[in-house]
Amino acid sequence: MATIVENLAAVRRKIERACAAAGRDPAEVRLLPVSKTHPPELIMEAYRAGERLFGENRPQELAAKAEQLRDVGNLEFAAIGHLQTNKAKLITDWAAEFHALDSIKVAEVLDRRLQQAGRGLDVFIQVNSSGEDQKFGLPPEEVAGFAERLRDYASLRVRGLMTLAIFSDDQVRVGRCFAVMRDLQTRLRDIGTAAGSYDELSMGMSGDFELAIGYGATTVRVGQSIFGARLDPNAYWNPAG
Repeated sequence: MATIVENLAAVRRKIERACAAAGRDPAEVRLLPVSKTHPPELIMEAYRAGERLFGENRPQELAAKAEQLRDVGNLEFAAIGHLQTNKAKLITDWAAEFHALDSIKVAEVLDRRLQQAGRGLDVFIQVNSSGEDQKFGLPPEEVAGFAERLRDYASLRVRGLMTLAIFSDDQVRVGRCFAVMRDLQTRLRDIGTAAGSYDELSMGMSGDFELAIGYGATTVRVGQSIFGARLDPNAYWNPAG
């Protein structure tokens, strides 16, 4: 069985090859290891291999791991899953980034808590690029208006956009989702929305990150290719917390 160090090296090689094929500099693409359902011990293996930022879906799990590892230098967590407002404090207390902003209500709660704490938070607007009813995220046509409203929340530093592409073996269908994001990023830059730079695209996971790089991804979220199959989702978070 391959080790986490070996898995990370394999993923990095794939990133380099995808960048070469797209004529991009690998330094433009950030790997975000997704550690959800995996124990802190495995996070530390990746940390010792050079990783410093880890993605978590559940706010409770993120907070539990961040608290357990709080004394580890420069180790941070990014919240990458849907957020309910009653869990906002876990994000403002423990997360360095939030990749799933798609609600003004959530923006208001986050901003209020961040203002009280005297800190800011890097955020990505989540876009439903596939148009699937079961997915969170804003329809592409609503993003510009949403982005404009984020001017009112000074503690939220908008860095770009995030999406989950359609889960399919059809590379054409997956590629269409990424193309939507690339085009939307261009439009936001053209209209000069002041609430953020929109220089980043958080898109691509274990099964499609190489394709995403070809469409301009700057952050790829890779979990199973690094940590293996997901474990018991209740092991490191408290549903009542």
